[in-house]
Amino acid sequence: QVQLVESGGGLVQAGNSLRLSCTASGRTFGSYTMGWFRQAPGTERGFVAALSGTSSLTYYADSVKGRFAISRDNAKNTVYLQMNSLKPDDTGVYFCAADSSPYDMGVRHRADYWGQGTQVTVSS
Repeated sequence: QVQLVESGGGLVQAGNSLRLSCTASGRTFGSYTMGWFRQAPGTERGFVAALSGTSSLTYYADSVKGRFAISRDNAKNTVYLQMNSLKPDDTGVYFCAADSSPYDMGVRHRADYWGQGTQVTVSS
């Protein structure tokens, strides 16, 4: 069982930056692919980014490529999402996720474990 806790959400103006953090419980953090999904009001949750356990594989949604960067610190059991050049369309609840398979998360956009989510609001 993996428990995930997100932090770092908030209200920001368009064009600015924000960094989300997600800390995981357990001793096997480095074996999991970690990622971020988001859900805007009235929409389904969608994939944002994923990073394999050794950081050798990275996946991004087309809508965030070049603006967002996912990274991880396995010594701290933490994954980050650096969000730059934010747009109002980036508004939503951002969920941290973990999965044993990079393919399942990065390509099939599935995850075994989920955090509770953190709200990001980008004003125009």
